[in-house]
Amino acid sequence: MIETAIDVPLPVHDELSAPYWAALEEGRHVFARCSVCRNAWLPPRRECPRCLEPAWTWETASGAARLISWVVYHIAFHPAFKGRLPYTVAIVELAEGPRLISNLVDVDDPERLQIDQPLRLTIERERDVAVPRYRPETC
Repeated sequence: MIETAIDVPLPVHDELSAPYWAALEEGRHVFARCSVCRNAWLPPRRECPRCLEPAWTWETASGAARLISWVVYHIAFHPAFKGRLPYTVAIVELAEGPRLISNLVDVDDPERLQIDQPLRLTIERERDVAVPRYRPETC
């Protein structure tokens, strides 16, 4: 039986998220910050999730983050990920506050991961799309 390669599903690019993806292409990870209450968030949305004001701007993250939680996948729930097993998916909190779900890369031993562990941004390409991933500073 011949297996056909299946591509990893790519994130949706729309008018709202276009500046986010453009910044990643430039080597920057950005997030939204409310101009009224100063709340910061990801993914982009039209209004602040805290105060519901539509006044916000993009800010560039420092690249520093910390590990909130993670899971190591040993079973591919989508055929495109079969060749990546095992892989680590994490909830990451940027130093500036917002959280996002991302992959952890360069994790030699997932058993050594720890809550609050320092992470550092690395921008990688997935089928010609820049995506944010995070690397443990120690592991």
